[in-house]
Amino acid sequence: MKDLTYQILKNGLDASSARQKAVSSNIANVNTPGYKASKISFENELAKALNRSGSAMVKTHENHLGGAIASEVKGEVKVMDGTSMDETGNNVDIDKEMVDLAANEIYYSALIEQVNRKLSNMSYIINR
Repeated sequence: MKDLTYQILKNGLDASSARQKAVSSNIANVNTPGYKASKISFENELAKALNRSGSAMVKTHENHLGGAIASEVKGEVKVMDGTSMDETGNNVDIDKEMVDLAANEIYYSALIEQVNRKLSNMSYIINR
């Protein structure tokens, strides 16, 4: 499926899945000396891509410049190595990780709802 919206939603789900793994790993290593927390960057990269491709040009062919850039944005792992929460060098803030875990669950659910609506609309159109 080459639908731009669907591809961005799919990439968002992939990023959310990677974020879940990163947050889980951060929580599991809260007491590991020297462990540095990981973070997944997706939404900021997507916003940048949309701003770059959000010009007044209309994309009339898949090989033209435009929205295709946004559909290629993937979640990027960043290790937060500039801070330390304790004397062992570990920088995992368990309270922040628990908030990130809850926020990611809400984000994932919202994306799933959007994908379901998109697929429902396609099914409706196909079956008409």
